[in-house]
Amino acid sequence: MLVLGIETSCDETGVALFDSEAGLLSHALFSQIDMHADYGGVVPELASRDHVRKLLPLCDQVLSDAGKERAHIEGIAYTAGPGLVGALMVGGSVAHALGYALGVPVLGVHHMEGHLLAPMLEDAPPAFPFVALLVSGGHTQLVRVNGIGEYEMLGESVDDAAGEAFDKTAKMLGLDYPGGPRVAALAEKGTPDRYRFPRPMTDRPGLDFSFSGLKTFTLNTVNAAKDAGEFDDQVRADIALAFESAVVDTLTIKCRRALEQAECKRLVIAGGVSANKRLRAGLEKMAAKLNAEVFYARPEFCTDNGAMIAYAGAQRLVAGQRDGDRIVAVPRWPMNTLPAVSEPRQNGLAD
Repeated sequence: MLVLGIETSCDETGVALFDSEAGLLSHALFSQIDMHADYGGVVPELASRDHVRKLLPLCDQVLSDAGKERAHIEGIAYTAGPGLVGALMVGGSVAHALGYALGVPVLGVHHMEGHLLAPMLEDAPPAFPFVALLVSGGHTQLVRVNGIGEYEMLGESVDDAAGEAFDKTAKMLGLDYPGGPRVAALAEKGTPDRYRFPRPMTDRPGLDFSFSGLKTFTLNTVNAAKDAGEFDDQVRADIALAFESAVVDTLTIKCRRALEQAECKRLVIAGGVSANKRLRAGLEKMAAKLNAEVFYARPEFCTDNGAMIAYAGAQRLVAGQRDGDRIVAVPRWPMNTLPAVSEPRQNGLAD
């Protein structure tokens, strides 16, 4: 089945063409980072309007790149949630309009399931079962994955996501949006062990996360440096390194616990923060001690993209799942409520 995938959950317009037999044929992405940078974060109304402008041209681009025409499309997958409801509605509206015009099935896909399955696009994908760390601006979750749609939530953030903490720390340090990559770049210039930040919730059992206290500790450190007249470029780099190290250590400790608890030897890391080099190095070192493997998507598929939605949607469309006539847009959508691929699903939700 030839599936067109559409991603418009936030500030990236992503489109891809995936063939269930031949694999990924083409993909394209337009990022709104420059537009939102002036505001220090995503402005939902501006994001929605830009998706309207960019989506159909990107659809035509991926078809052209793959040497295909609209008539060749056999199914359409779009991000139905979680995300910004206006942005989700743009993708859902285009998907359903194209599906109606072409007479092909349409299916709303869970955004985080797309991230979780993105490593499946690689030449050596992980086998089931595995433990997945989903770490992004909106989510920090540990999930045991027995199959597509067979998800057991092991732990998640009780407050802020790790990616959000990166963005807020970037603002404290006077860095531009998006914060995560800029904090990581600044941390490369930091002095190891000048500051020691807490590793939240690692001194107690369990697999949940909390990053709000770490943000407060970072803010207090920044304010103390400013009050002492010591908030220069080196101090900023030292704080960035201390913060990043605390996040990486926290995620690594929890992942080790999850692998041991789930009795798994495979770890998948997905989401925007999965591109962080220090995190990847820390997880690989930890996994080696457990004789386990770590899998992640290539860098361009770590952040939001159409390829992951096309792949996830193709698995469910091939199994016969599809939307009804209603456009599905679900700003909040627990992933563990999704049905397995073999189970019936209508209107983008479990029956």
